[in-house]
Amino acid sequence: MARIIYYVASSIDGFIAGPNDDISSFVAGGSGVDKYLSDLQKFRTVIMGRRTYEFGYRYGLEPGQPAYPHMEHYIFSDSLKLENRSKTVHVEPKSIDRVREIKSEADTDVYLCGGGEFAGWLLDNGLIDQLKLKLNPIILGEGIRLFGKSTTNTKWNLKETESFDEGLKILTYDIEK
Repeated sequence: MARIIYYVASSIDGFIAGPNDDISSFVAGGSGVDKYLSDLQKFRTVIMGRRTYEFGYRYGLEPGQPAYPHMEHYIFSDSLKLENRSKTVHVEPKSIDRVREIKSEADTDVYLCGGGEFAGWLLDNGLIDQLKLKLNPIILGEGIRLFGKSTTNTKWNLKETESFDEGLKILTYDIEK
């Protein structure tokens, strides 16, 4: 069965964005970012929350269009309305059963794209199988937490550590089940 992999950039202190969704301090290029972009090509399915999808508008994403052209998109939101939606962009009500169904039908692992609150909700419901943390050499102090407001206590097993010249590390953890 496919796994849900939360592949996300984080500061040392556990924030995926600073105040006002600021990501300008994160490493923006180099071999670590190239590795991440290459890894994304292995996914055919992406899940995310509304705020993460709409965050893409700042970077030229047109509403209703896929952020990743080679992936089927499932955006979980009870309020998002999209006109002129691509056939690969689906808006889903927030439902654990639907996430499980998407996971069971996926032909590759499922990319969980950002969203601390959404990731926290999935963690609380036991639906994240792996964390690939792009650990940036920065401390933000505040912002959006890696798992939002989740207080779920879990143990993770470090599977791989990759280090890159620009100070970025990609740490791969499997959740202990």
